[in-house]
Amino acid sequence: MSEPLELAQRALAFAEGDGAFALVQREGSGMARFAGSEVHQPTLIENEVVELQIVRDGRVGIAAGNQTGDEALRTLAARATEAAESAPSDRDFPGLPEPAEFPRVEGYDEDTASLEAEDQARLAAAAIEASALDLYGFFTSGLTELAFASTSGATGSQQMTDVGVLALAAVDGASGYADETGWRLEQVDPAAAARRAAEKAERTRGAVEIEPGSYAAVLEPSAFAELLLYFAYDAFGALGLLEERSFAFGRVGKRVFDEKFSLADDALDPRGLPKAFDFEGSPKQRAELVEDGVLSGVVWDRRSAKRAGGTQRTTGHAPPSSLRSWGPLPSALSVAGGEAESTEELAETIGDGIYITRLHYLGIVNPREGVLTGMTRDGTFRIRDGRIAEPLVNLRFTVSMPQLLAELPGLTREPVLVNESAYYDERYPSGALVPGVATARFDVTGVGSGPGI
Repeated sequence: MSEPLELAQRALAFAEGDGAFALVQREGSGMARFAGSEVHQPTLIENEVVELQIVRDGRVGIAAGNQTGDEALRTLAARATEAAESAPSDRDFPGLPEPAEFPRVEGYDEDTASLEAEDQARLAAAAIEASALDLYGFFTSGLTELAFASTSGATGSQQMTDVGVLALAAVDGASGYADETGWRLEQVDPAAAARRAAEKAERTRGAVEIEPGSYAAVLEPSAFAELLLYFAYDAFGALGLLEERSFAFGRVGKRVFDEKFSLADDALDPRGLPKAFDFEGSPKQRAELVEDGVLSGVVWDRRSAKRAGGTQRTTGHAPPSSLRSWGPLPSALSVAGGEAESTEELAETIGDGIYITRLHYLGIVNPREGVLTGMTRDGTFRIRDGRIAEPLVNLRFTVSMPQLLAELPGLTREPVLVNESAYYDERYPSGALVPGVATARFDVTGVGSGPGI
């Protein structure tokens, strides 16, 4: 098996046209899933995908495959050429990337890269053994390599590791959740995550209902990260801004959130899952999105920057070609921390409200106004007199993110890395650095089932 950059250069050799761009994404990963405290679905993946873009007369054709022999690459080039010949002229095509110097980033750990299936099973077993309740979830680790080469002379290559554990302790009438992620094995403790999940689950027994209404709320980092990610996809991407359909349209430069809230997209931060370049071959940059409550900008790729015209430049946020219709996407959200030492201290700040561990079934109701809907799960509680009190059933909610972020009584001091990777397509580690947060307004619209399986 050739190195990814070498493979990208080999693919270019078969391309004929005005120019070509080859991208290689390689994955070596394992996932030890468990249910009912038994490992039941171990998965090992060794895969590499070659994507070839060919340019002809202002038209772009793309083809992808995971066979890497010379004949397969020749066929891939023929498919990309055929796609280019039948494609309409692409006025937003920014041209091929020019050679560039990429930032030096961390994000690779040899101990994580060398984990074998037996190690993954052992670490999953450590989580299972630490839980006094039935445990569900997974332990996973992987090595991802991304490389590109272009007939313009631009090349780039990066190795990335990631590791994570998801622990859901659940029995009839009780469930609790915890997770940990990072790019170094030492950042993750499966047993500790399992113990936290089990302790949380024990506190959810005897859950009661509450009336719909607006409540002050404390959101743990996992819950806040999910809300923020769904909001950010539409609110902080340049394509939505240019098409006048995002929350950012007409609001850049205005104070629209609590001054305690500052948000960036920063793939260079070693506390996250660092990246050096995007899927167009452009260097990653830190993008300031919100500064002290002022909406200061969005993320850009080369395509959207060309469409905007003027002096606009990419911030290195081009997504994979399969997500191109979304435009540039924030993929490394980072929220500045506050003053509170813990989410328990945040509960003291709001006095009376609700406490939320985790969310699911999220959906976007109105992207222009930042309205989201979903449910809480695996650890929802009432806050009374500043203390986390009786457990609640899962709550249905519909929230306006601008209203939720308009008044923040507090944030925890240290942001936590929350996994945001999807494991259904090619592995590409992503996460958000977020603190716990207290908000003055979280709109509950109804109740669902109680905790547990």
